[in-house]
Amino acid sequence: MAEGDTVLRAARRIEDAIGGEEVGVSSPNPRGRVASLARLDGRRLERVEARGKNLLFGFGDLALHSHLGMSGSWHVYRRGAAWRKPARSAWAVLRGEESEAVQFGGPTLRVLGAAALRRDPQLAGLGPDVLAADFDSGAGLRSLRAAPDRGLGDMLLDQRRVAGIGNIFKSEACFAARLDPWRRIEDLDDAELERVLLAARELMLAAVANGRQKERAVYRHAGRPCPVCGTPIASRGQGDSNRTTYWCRRCQR
Repeated sequence: MAEGDTVLRAARRIEDAIGGEEVGVSSPNPRGRVASLARLDGRRLERVEARGKNLLFGFGDLALHSHLGMSGSWHVYRRGAAWRKPARSAWAVLRGEESEAVQFGGPTLRVLGAAALRRDPQLAGLGPDVLAADFDSGAGLRSLRAAPDRGLGDMLLDQRRVAGIGNIFKSEACFAARLDPWRRIEDLDDAELERVLLAARELMLAAVANGRQKERAVYRHAGRPCPVCGTPIASRGQGDSNRTTYWCRRCQR
């Protein structure tokens, strides 16, 4: 699933490419036509904003909401350049003067009024965005405290508590903070919770700046030696969604 770093990087690329321009909007795939994208055709793209794992496009009194889920992606191309995926799989094409942004797949693509966007329960229910410029780790800490009996790794994935963290940075942040992802929130002190939140933010901001690196400390490294102590990395499904958590049994307490 696209995590907050991927979404923020896409927002910046799209805004740099076509922000401020009047864009042509088309939907090669029928899924885009269901979303009523034609309402945006010829409008000026005023802003592109990442909010957790959600991408929001401002078109005056209308907005486009995109969530990429497990397999969706946004690509930016120079106009006329070959796409890396078939045109029939493109849900949305936003075409500017020299560049175009294309969404392929994803569970959410919808047009709604700007006022409705502000009231939308799906977005209003998000926790503090770990990548927001004004992120308050204290607010994130208090949000995590709302479910004291749940495990740390499980809570970091709950977008209602803290928005933007996905399965990669859940595991990587817990390792960086040297915290066991299975410890319950009530068993962690404030300094520990703040440490893992700031670790997630630091790792994700680095990924925004440099692109996501393939090499990780623990993610998808089950059975390999821990880079710190050499203990084999453990893995197990966690939470109601049973997303796999990776951790070092010796380093993380």
